[in-house]
Amino acid sequence: MKNLTLKQIRYFEALARHRHFGRAAEDCAVTQPALSMQIRDLEDSLGAALIERAARQIRLTGFGEVFLARGKEILRAVDELEGLARAESGQLSGRLRIGVIPTVAPYLLPGIIARLGRRFPELSPQLRETVTPRLIEELTDGRLDAAVIALPVSEPSLTEMPLFTERFVLVRPQEDAAKPVPHPEMLSQMRLLLLEEGHCFRDQALSYCGASPGRPREMLDGSTLSTLVQMVGAGIGITLIPEMAVPVETRAAPVSVARFRDPQPHRTIGMVWRRSSPMEAQLSQIAAVVREAAEGLRPAGA
Repeated sequence: MKNLTLKQIRYFEALARHRHFGRAAEDCAVTQPALSMQIRDLEDSLGAALIERAARQIRLTGFGEVFLARGKEILRAVDELEGLARAESGQLSGRLRIGVIPTVAPYLLPGIIARLGRRFPELSPQLRETVTPRLIEELTDGRLDAAVIALPVSEPSLTEMPLFTERFVLVRPQEDAAKPVPHPEMLSQMRLLLLEEGHCFRDQALSYCGASPGRPREMLDGSTLSTLVQMVGAGIGITLIPEMAVPVETRAAPVSVARFRDPQPHRTIGMVWRRSSPMEAQLSQIAAVVREAAEGLRPAGA
């Protein structure tokens, strides 16, 4: 058997993840023919098929599933070695892959990027915005170095560092500004607009309302907080959004913002990384930058 290459293993992992040659090639920043040729060469070297090629889909063979699991272990180990070298240097430089949930990314990332650029000019942040379950999966698989998410996640393999707490606010049509703020249990009986399933903020809002995770009557879903606020402005319903989103999402919509009575709904945002990461000291420095960026968004007197 010829020597396998890390490039081939990375290409196969991307193909197994996307189950599509075009998307896998785009993920790996190569052409589709180049990726396909590398997969063929890998199968020839192994003397066994890794995938079943059908007209519309790609399936892994039984051997492909086993090879994928071992390949992920190898890629994680290589990434850990890279991290070990950076940790040994004591400098924050080179690639740093950070994931951020969508209800934080648009509001916090500009401040994070600006501060990282000033403080660690040799650092090259690679940012990924997606929902919590995917971030946890990619972090566990070694495709991310850290993630900024809502805590807790209660994953034994991950270190959690709480960074800040933020409140949720009620967004209503402008004409409802003078109305009393409804009690939490009343919200689930109203036309409540929430993010679609998969977003942790949806579950947190439902928990505050005492509603079932299933789809309550009169509930509508949106893919972004911006969509929800615009729908409220159109008179379709009401919604909850995190406080950091208010300046951006409500500036161009005819809506009113109100705080709930105490105890106000809130969430804790933190950073997580693998317990096995050798870069704990460096990631702690990144976490401090995230906390500082969040403090820069905090309203005066809050």
